[in-house]
Amino acid sequence: MMKLNNTDQLVLVINSGSSSIKYTVFSFPNESNVLHGEISDIGSIHSYHRIYLNCVDTEPMLIERDKEVFKTHDQGFHSILDTLSRFDETIDDLEISVIAHRIVHGGDEFISPTVITDSVLKQLDELLHLAPLHNPNNILGVKICHDAFPSIPQVAVFDTAFHQTLPDYAYRYAIPQSWYEDYKIRRYGFHGSSHQYVATQAAQLLGRPLADLNLISLHLGNGASACAIKQGKSIDTSMGFTPMEGLIMGSRSGDIDASIPLYIQEISELTDEQLEHILNEQSGLQALAGSNDMAELLEREKKGDDAAKLAVAAYVYRIRKYIGSYLVALGHVDAIIFTAGVGENSAEIRLRCCQDLELFGIKINSDLNVKQNKLISDVSSAIKIMVIHTNEELQIALEARQKIMKDVS
Repeated sequence: MMKLNNTDQLVLVINSGSSSIKYTVFSFPNESNVLHGEISDIGSIHSYHRIYLNCVDTEPMLIERDKEVFKTHDQGFHSILDTLSRFDETIDDLEISVIAHRIVHGGDEFISPTVITDSVLKQLDELLHLAPLHNPNNILGVKICHDAFPSIPQVAVFDTAFHQTLPDYAYRYAIPQSWYEDYKIRRYGFHGSSHQYVATQAAQLLGRPLADLNLISLHLGNGASACAIKQGKSIDTSMGFTPMEGLIMGSRSGDIDASIPLYIQEISELTDEQLEHILNEQSGLQALAGSNDMAELLEREKKGDDAAKLAVAAYVYRIRKYIGSYLVALGHVDAIIFTAGVGENSAEIRLRCCQDLELFGIKINSDLNVKQNKLISDVSSAIKIMVIHTNEELQIALEARQKIMKDVS
């Protein structure tokens, strides 16, 4: 059992996605994960709620697995509230002092962690159209937590905030001025908490201030994005107005000629909703090879599966293109970071992304790569290559706590 001191502070992080809700309770100042859980496959008969208690020096312990069918996020949140109501029996009667919410899209209005008030909530409601698959469920969590814990301050931490340092020539699209002014069409970028967290960890690993470093961060999961970080600040990122742009992902297309959807919609008579669903849920690796599981695709490739071979080659090629473009954008690069599910776990993908780039100062060490070391570059590599476990929830908790402490002081 996790034993806490009476001086410890608990921060609850809520990460509500399109079909899942993840939550974590962190204890500060030691930044330990006390309890975490996840409700997955909301709206499916396969939905479930797993709850883990974190104990000192042991693996997280599954203390409950609820196979209840969660038809809606509302049901999921109330199951989480029931779990938290039993919290005092588990961690010494200590109370949560801050609730931090991951909000996918903050538009250009929200550029830093923000204490949620009625006026902020109204502004967030006006941004729902910018991330229709995510923001409504993010905000639902805010409203339910406010009703359940009205005295606990809530802080919104935005996926887009880290990328608000992009220069205008990087975030502006070459489209009519009125589209930008009236409809806020610009590059926003996502995975901000992940890119910021791993950049901070890279600086610690290198023993240098983040403000002195230029980094390329590759968040390679089912959703994937690249980020060029100059002296600690994002100056370019692959995702754009929505998370659909950029790298080939598990089920998202990534970069695509804008005329293609218009052409397909015209000849196929698809509705807007059908077209968006195809590009977000039925494209990417799923479209090329019928699966978004990279481990499965690599295994199929070994057996001579042509579709898997194409999917993996296209996936890697797109990543390498972004690495090349960010080498130019940054001018000098100190390290390349691989993170998230594929980035952290697939030595083969990391190897292919870095192969034959010695001319650019990038040389991977095959042995270190296979061993999953944090530093996998060869000693002769001018640019360090790293594998860093991302922790978006901890980054969100850190930012929310800092915001509250700053406001109090």
